[in-house]
Amino acid sequence: MSRLNLDDFSDLIERPDSGTRRDAEERRERLTVPPGALGRLDELGEWLSAAQGAVPVRPVERPRVVLFAGDHGVAELGVSGRPAGGAYALVRDVLDGASPVAVLARRTGVPVRVVDAGVDCDPELLPAEVVRHRVRRGSGRIDVEDALTAEEAEAAVRLGMAVADEEADSGTDLVVLGDLSVGGTTPAATLIAALCGTDASVVTGRGGAGIDDLAWMRKCAAVRDALRRARPVLGDQLELLAAVGGADLAATTGFLLQSAVRRMPVVLDGVVSAACALVAQRAAFRAPDWWLAGHVSGEPAQSKALDRMALNPLLDHGVTVGEGTGALLALPLVRAAAAFAADLPERKAPEETPPED
Repeated sequence: MSRLNLDDFSDLIERPDSGTRRDAEERRERLTVPPGALGRLDELGEWLSAAQGAVPVRPVERPRVVLFAGDHGVAELGVSGRPAGGAYALVRDVLDGASPVAVLARRTGVPVRVVDAGVDCDPELLPAEVVRHRVRRGSGRIDVEDALTAEEAEAAVRLGMAVADEEADSGTDLVVLGDLSVGGTTPAATLIAALCGTDASVVTGRGGAGIDDLAWMRKCAAVRDALRRARPVLGDQLELLAAVGGADLAATTGFLLQSAVRRMPVVLDGVVSAACALVAQRAAFRAPDWWLAGHVSGEPAQSKALDRMALNPLLDHGVTVGEGTGALLALPLVRAAAAFAADLPERKAPEETPPED
């Protein structure tokens, strides 16, 4: 198997169809509802038309939540509000329908897929369809060691690519993307700080589970030390993911890139998916045209990454729980935009007055 070069995605990814978008904009001008009256939903409908290559836009009928799961060794430092090695509990809650994203998905009829990329538990504890893609058990402590070997990083990216192909082939027409990780916001902040050229304190937040001031200082120190290890490998995205990413982050990056290749729109959730998106943008500059930012997660690193990619979040409700919940909350807006663009009638042309004899 030849070594994967993420830069090759730059030639594989095309932008959504600009001609279709112009047609969608012209159709919008002809609708009975005045232009601008629907606010950002007009823009969303036109974006969907371009992504689908269809005017009028088709409804979003087969969305799916995809969650990549993994544990991070850096959680051993007490940088997370959850115990190190606790991703298994997060996965179990989703599978048992006891997490916010599971409750919301059940109520809205959206299926949820969990992919174990690097959970630190015995594989027998999880269903085979969840654990079958696992790259390794947990990821390394990025402040002092690589998260993954080079081979593991490539395997994780290829895993994400394979999942994207499976979803596209099954007819999924939009993905709500999230993570189930413990310690994952620390490598995410590190990746964003490295790619944006900022210091640890600028990007370090308190995570979805919330941490106190002492834990926040430990997290800042971990990001600072990891940044020293990240900067020498900034020229190679795969090496960067191996050094300071993790199996779930590398898989998410591969998923985002291959989803763009397959022209499958993605709604990003929080800081972890934003960090992976930023890595993917570094490899393929057109890729962000296929993504929406679902919501503001409250993490400073997420805001930094979304600004760099020029992605404007759809919602700001103070939801910090992660796990794809905030992005799934944005799905009704996307569906509403598609419905308005497709179903609102066009203005009737004025009847011509017959000429006088």
